[in-house]
Amino acid sequence: MTGPEAKDSCRRDIGATSLRIAMATSSALSKTIAVVRIAASVFFLLFGEYKIVGPGFAHGGFQTYLQDYIANSSVGFYRPFLSGIVLPHAVFFGYVVGVLESLIGICLLLGLWVRFASALGILFLVNMTLATWWAPGHGMPVWRYFGNELEHLPLLLLMIVFFAADAGRTWGVDALRKA
Repeated sequence: MTGPEAKDSCRRDIGATSLRIAMATSSALSKTIAVVRIAASVFFLLFGEYKIVGPGFAHGGFQTYLQDYIANSSVGFYRPFLSGIVLPHAVFFGYVVGVLESLIGICLLLGLWVRFASALGILFLVNMTLATWWAPGHGMPVWRYFGNELEHLPLLLLMIVFFAADAGRTWGVDALRKA
């Protein structure tokens, strides 16, 4: 084969190869995100479990954290919310935090309602970031604030990735629900 037929055949082969590579890359990426989703679920399950099972967090520990957030580390516009709404009902919200973390963990683990769980996780982690932003103190170099948030910001970014990728569609119940 020579001439135009050879060029068309070559283009088809290149196009088919590119499609196979793109599909393999997409599949590998989806599986990687699924593994990370399942690993992240363990953090939320551990965080939620200790807050629900034992009374120490909801009946004392959470109030202590809140008082410190209000006095020292929360962003100014967020303090009235913490002091006026959350602190007066700290036992209730202490359990809510544990249930929320457990729900997010279960959803991520099973790949069930992952977008919903990711949206809840985003809201939760934004709240935690607002409550703890000034912990290094005012007037510090900006890297200190981001360094202080290393327990919130990476999980927040993962929640955004899980939401955007609809991460429950690989190795999750969401794939069965959307089939």
